Amino acid sequence: MTSGAFRPKIAYYGDDFTGATDTLATAARAGLRTALFLGIPDDAHRARAGALDCVGIAGAARSMTPAEMRAELEPVGEFFAALDAPVMHYKICSTFDSSPEIGSIGTAIGILRGYGRNDLVAIVGGQPNLGRYCIFSNLFAAAGAGGAVCRIDRHPTMSRHPVTPMHEGDLRLHLAPQGLNSVRSIDYTAYDASPDVLDSHVDAYLAEGAEAVLFDVTRELELATIGRCLWQRAERARMLVVGPSTVLQALSAHWELLPHGIRRAAIAPPVSAAAGPVFVLSGSLSPVTARQVAATGAYVKLPVDARRLAGRDREYWSTLVAQAASSLRSGSNVLAVTADDASATSGAGGTGRAVAVACGEFVARVLAQAPVGRLGIAGGDTSSHAVSALGAWALSYVGQIAAGVALCRLHTDSPVLDGLEVMLKGGQMGHAEIFDDLARGVPARRTPSTLADAEA
Repeated sequence: MTSGAFRPKIAYYGDDFTGATDTLATAARAGLRTALFLGIPDDAHRARAGALDCVGIAGAARSMTPAEMRAELEPVGEFFAALDAPVMHYKICSTFDSSPEIGSIGTAIGILRGYGRNDLVAIVGGQPNLGRYCIFSNLFAAAGAGGAVCRIDRHPTMSRHPVTPMHEGDLRLHLAPQGLNSVRSIDYTAYDASPDVLDSHVDAYLAEGAEAVLFDVTRELELATIGRCLWQRAERARMLVVGPSTVLQALSAHWELLPHGIRRAAIAPPVSAAAGPVFVLSGSLSPVTARQVAATGAYVKLPVDARRLAGRDREYWSTLVAQAASSLRSGSNVLAVTADDASATSGAGGTGRAVAVACGEFVARVLAQAPVGRLGIAGGDTSSHAVSALGAWALSYVGQIAAGVALCRLHTDSPVLDGLEVMLKGGQMGHAEIFDDLARGVPARRTPSTLADAEA
């Protein structure tokens, strides 16, 4: 990253770290000069990042109360307004898991819409390349890579999420208790009409006083149509758009059709084998991550007692760090896995947050004693605290490990850690051998357009 001026097309806030890196990857593969900052950057870090088309901020609003969200998002809104990017994107998980009390999407819209100038607040549902689909406003999601597609309120994991379980499939009804009582919808059947007809639907909803307009997404071929509708309005007045990385996919699909438009990369760059031992910490309790832990044969597995780690047991900490560092120094890859005890690690605050913070500090202590070739973190909260503990100020894109899982480069003022390659993986993301691929690398391949392509 080099010095330069900011003139972004889009500025986004990721409501968790792992999801924010997926949007970073989406933007980079779309040909946009992109940096993902770990907080609002100061002038020095902005200068080091250089001229950017896309500015990201990785946050943790997904796990916050409404009061915490206001303290978090108001400075972000001010920063985005100062950048004056046409699109302000509040990036959420494609499963939309949220509640009035934790990670409220309605609260985020209420805070950020005042920093835009557009009557339209758009919500984009679905992300087909990850097996997430929004059809007639109802959200469906695959149960892991290649798994059965379920309505979100019947999904085996998301319907039982320990903090924000999804009990309603219709996103309009899901968002109503969060303060959005008049969300209108654009069904996917409308995309076959002319652009003027689609625009007239949006105009009519705004005239009726709609607080937001939800756009279905069922297939990739719909993205350019959605992107045109959003971009043409955003060019006239700065607009807030809410949704997963599909927002950027839609915009880039439209930009690609413009004369002299930015072209998306058809081939995902190869990821080379790690230059040294790989350290992975799994702080996720999802069934997908559990299968990935069980499948790997390339790591020394180190069980971690989450309660003792969070309880600051000094003797336990010393022994655990020494074990991990010793194996890494001997050249072995190490996979540290928190105990499968949901009561110890779940929750938006209290013990759950204490475990995530302790896991982040544990990673920092291990890396202080043993240099590594690559780092991997599984779990959203664990990822955010680990990156924070390493003193990073930004991430940039290196390559793709799997659909929805990017390999990033760490930017920090520490000469020892600056440039470290790191994979931040959400609990639901990735194929069975993802940890092995992090160590051995992956070949260049066609940029996946569907989940099946990604796992082929």
